[in-house]
Amino acid sequence: MVNMIDEGAISVKIAKEILPEMVETGAVPDALAEKKGLRQISDAGSLEGVIDKAIKENDKSVNDYKSGKKGALAHLIGQIMKETHGRANPKTVNELLVKKLGG
Repeated sequence: MVNMIDEGAISVKIAKEILPEMVETGAVPDALAEKKGLRQISDAGSLEGVIDKAIKENDKSVNDYKSGKKGALAHLIGQIMKETHGRANPKTVNELLVKKLGG
């Protein structure tokens, strides 16, 4: 499970969610995360649409970020995490957002 976290396949939050079932059933973390659809989304192509949607629907945060309020990025990341049910890789989302917003 630690390797999966290090590789970005799952988050610590997801690991905490599947740990009890792993202990109870002896299931392998990789198979359990796959079965439950809990693998993190780290592929830029898979995240592009969600990121574009968040940018389109959150004009105020976008404008705040572009005017120097870097904290506004957290709101956008939160919207993306909400849309992906916490499955988006936050580091990847952050990098893609900064790139798309020109910052």
